This record gives sequence, C-alpha cells and structure tokens, in this order.
Amino acid sequence: MAKNTQPIAKRCEALGISPAVMGYNGKKSTKRTAKNQMRRKKSEYALQLQEKQKVKFIYGVLEKQFRTYYEKAAKAPGVTGETLLVTLERRLDNVVFRMGFALTRREARQLVSHGHFLVNGKRVNIPSYLVKAGDVVEVKDTSRSSVKFKRFLGEDAIAVTVPAWMDREKEALKGTITRLPERADIDFPVEEHLIVELYSK
Repeated sequence: MAKNTQPIAKRCEALGISPAVMGYNGKKSTKRTAKNQMRRKKSEYALQLQEKQKVKFIYGVLEKQFRTYYEKAAKAPGVTGETLLVTLERRLDNVVFRMGFALTRREARQLVSHGHFLVNGKRVNIPSYLVKAGDVVEVKDTSRSSVKFKRFLGEDAIAVTVPAWMDREKEALKGTITRLPERADIDFPVEEHLIVELYSK
C-alpha cells in the first residue's frame, strides 16, 4: 500500500496549516523561516495546486485516489468541492482519528490496516472504507489490552474533542456515526473551490 512519508513540519509550513490539524498539537516545528520573507506572489495555478496538496496531505491520500474521489464528487448531486471534503471525512482512518482512537491520521491508517477495528461488528482493515450514518466503530476485543489503546482509557486519558457528527464511548473504545459530516464540520481552512477550478481546466 502506497503511503505519504513527507516530513510533517516542513509540509505544514509550506502549505500554511497548523501541525495540530495533523494531530501533532503544534509540537512539530521547523526553523526554516528565512526564505519565507522573500516569497513572490503566487499565481492562480499555484494557489489552486496548493489547496489540492493541502487536502491530500491532511488526509494522507495520493493523487490517483484523490482524483477518483473528485470525479465521483463531480458526478454526485450538490456542490462538488463540499462533496469531496465530506467524502474524505467519511474515510475510516479519519473517523478513527476523529474519535480519538489514534493520535494522528497516519497512526489511524496503520491501526486500521492491521485489523484493530470493527464496523458494525465486522472487522474492516481498509483505511478508505466510507462510514455511513448509524455505523458503530469500535476497537476489537483482542486489541483493547494493547498499550496503543490503553492510553485512551482512565482518568489520565488523552483529551479528545469529538466532532458533532459522532458520539464516543471512551471507556468502551466505541463510537457511533450519528449523521454524515457537513462542510461546517471541516475544521481546517481550505478553499475547495480552487481544487474544483484546478481539475476543471
């Protein structure tokens, strides 16, 4: 399975996003700031490309798969850019991250690939699996004793802010998709219309 191995701090700085969006809570940083002071104004194409790269990087999706998501969004009813973002939010690896069962999307993708999660009682090891309203996502019984999941239990558990479109049962290591995500639930700055303009050329 192909994966994105770009350095987090450098890419966040280049794309103008906070490392917190990636699950790093601002701890990642880079000292390379001197060049930023002499950057020229970006062209329209450069701005469009940067928005696409930003979204691909945040969700950990490579070009071929991202293009497929876009083409399906373009054929679906509604606003293409919003449909694209909502589809990416529905990915199982993103849901696991949003529910607080992994510290980053990269870690979530690995945990899903290794078969640690059930969806509606069935093992799913496909990070790109799209959840639906009413789906129940939980850590399987044999994985609950793992150190990776124990850190999310008890009084000293890592604090997690769960999005409005899901409910989380912390001690049960379980969450429910109460509704599909909406554009307002996307919590990082992105101008998705630029992505649509880029692909529409």
